[in-house]
Amino acid sequence: MEQRARRSMTYREKLLQADREAKAAVVGLVLTIVVWLVCGIGLSGLDVKVLGTPLWIIGGTLGTWAFSIVVAVVLGKRVFLDFDLDDDAPSSAAPTGEDGGLRG
Repeated sequence: MEQRARRSMTYREKLLQADREAKAAVVGLVLTIVVWLVCGIGLSGLDVKVLGTPLWIIGGTLGTWAFSIVVAVVLGKRVFLDFDLDDDAPSSAAPTGEDGGLRG
């Protein structure tokens, strides 16, 4: 399995990546809901049966399940990155001063 090269990321880059991943997950969810509606409700008008089961049931369950697996694989390979959540690299907007930006 191919792995992406890991490099040190700043805190800002980590937040931007997390934001990108969250937006992609929402898009994947919306697309999955659309596929569910099309394959389920959209096929309900057809009088087609497969092994005695209406086509809309098969499309709404197995079709949506298969699509969600494809979405998860695409997100995992193209969008999501594996990085440490620890703040190792300093941020460009890190506060400076004797107290390290902490005030109590």
